Amino acid sequence: MASSPESSARIDAAQASGIRFVQLQFTDIIGHVKAVTIPIHRLEESVGHGTWFDGSSIEGFTRIAESDQYLMPDMETFAEIPWQRGSGPRGTARVICDVFTPNGEPFVGDPRFVLRRQVERAKNLGYVVNFGPELEFFLFRRSEDGSIEPLPHDQAGYFDFSTDLAQEIRQDMVDALEAFGIKVEAAHHEVAVGQHEIDFEYSDALTTADNAVTFKFALKAIAQQHGLYATFMPKPIHGINGSGMHAHQSLWSIAEGRNAFADATNPYGLSDVARSYMAGILAHARGMIAVLAPLVNSYKRLVPGYEAPTYLTWGRTNRSALIRVPMVSPGRSVEGTRAEVRCPDPSSNTYLAFAAMIAAGLDGVEKNMVLSDPVEESLFEMDANRIAEKGIKELPGTLGEALDELERDDVIREALGDHVFSHYLEAKRAEWDEYRTQVSDWEVERYLDQF
Repeated sequence: MASSPESSARIDAAQASGIRFVQLQFTDIIGHVKAVTIPIHRLEESVGHGTWFDGSSIEGFTRIAESDQYLMPDMETFAEIPWQRGSGPRGTARVICDVFTPNGEPFVGDPRFVLRRQVERAKNLGYVVNFGPELEFFLFRRSEDGSIEPLPHDQAGYFDFSTDLAQEIRQDMVDALEAFGIKVEAAHHEVAVGQHEIDFEYSDALTTADNAVTFKFALKAIAQQHGLYATFMPKPIHGINGSGMHAHQSLWSIAEGRNAFADATNPYGLSDVARSYMAGILAHARGMIAVLAPLVNSYKRLVPGYEAPTYLTWGRTNRSALIRVPMVSPGRSVEGTRAEVRCPDPSSNTYLAFAAMIAAGLDGVEKNMVLSDPVEESLFEMDANRIAEKGIKELPGTLGEALDELERDDVIREALGDHVFSHYLEAKRAEWDEYRTQVSDWEVERYLDQF
């Protein structure tokens, strides 16, 4: 396969601007960014024929006996790394890649391919899936010995400004994101001390997943330049809000050229397609939560009282619900209608999380699932008997329970594919087993002198 004229022109322009190296980036099944760096004069060959690497060294990829794989750069994602600009001696760009097997087929264990399959499934049904995630994060200082401690660097709260010491840092982060071509909509301090959020533009699922991966990669680098550490750990501090990744999503009808979620005659602005999609999300929420909230620590966030959803309900004003239907901005009619799924967190592999949600939603659409009635009162204030009377289910309370639910959900298993499903489950079972056999400081303080 030869490099296209557009790719060649982009490579020539990058060389002329001083770019000398290119990071070929991809993610493992956990979501960690991996990269192979090549001189830019090798990029055109990589675009045409791929760059080989050892897949057996990557979490969840291949065994040693079948280790050879190659990366194919997606030149639509090519961008200069703004903190390694071409004006310096080592100007560097990055490009996100797809992973292929030696026989030229897409690698089924590549998380980006897992998402591509669900995007194609939606397209075959006549839809483009759009996403807009809200990734929250904490900024921490490093201690004198260089270790990272969960000590917030400021004392600000939600939308505070005067006591917000990260205003300048967030502006640098926005500049970096926009240099990657990510259009930022807003940046602000979040509810918890040391917690922040930067929102970027709604787009198709694959573009948005690429942007989310870039988002985490970029914010960590900018924080480090300021002597801080950016963490996407869901619940780094006990007793305050954790970090979520609220995932706004909708379907765009290709044939009709409009938002397929919108219906002006419905009180919530929701079409039948939207309602069935949301019903699918609720039906598979327990089965996919191990992908959307993948850490032991994720379930310390998913508890009542901190604006994190634990109940399988939906509503508009109810932030204890798993799905919220946001109000549409004045002047935008119902075309801005979307569903906000509030249970994912930013430690998830965005490709797999999006794929799981699309699979769940499309299962609802294909089966014409019926959406339950909305719940607009706070579920955190209801007693257990009333919740039981309403037949409201909850998310799993631990990663171990979530993995059991994942094993039972054939729709999510099929969405991930057998390769990713088995490797993911194995890795997460090992994580859960290691955690549950630990003896914590809390246990020692609670029990040691009592028994």
